[in-house]
Amino acid sequence: MPRVKRGTKRRASRAKTLERASGYFLTKSKLHRAAQEAVERGLKFAYVGRRQKKRDFRALWIVRIGAGCRAAGISYSKFMNGLKKAGITLDRKVLAEVAANDESGFRQLVERAKAALEAAG
Repeated sequence: MPRVKRGTKRRASRAKTLERASGYFLTKSKLHRAAQEAVERGLKFAYVGRRQKKRDFRALWIVRIGAGCRAAGISYSKFMNGLKKAGITLDRKVLAEVAANDESGFRQLVERAKAALEAAG
């Protein structure tokens, strides 16, 4: 098997790691091994963070919808159940936007949800 020395490839790989680690504290931005560990750790947190972001936004939307519901005199769960029974398929992102910026439109949705709940049972 031929001998491989990896001169330019190794240098390019290490330069890439150090470029990603720029701004890290002390040796984590200067020495390859420390930088490699820090970069891998950072990438792991970034991966997890992209998933947590989805959870956090959904929770925020639910809080905003819940606040709008309380102002309109209905609970969040009854409101969502009423929307489902009324056949209104708006997602929580849109509902939160409506609750925050269009009070009259949200009141109309609440009335439709209440009507559907009363009609169902």
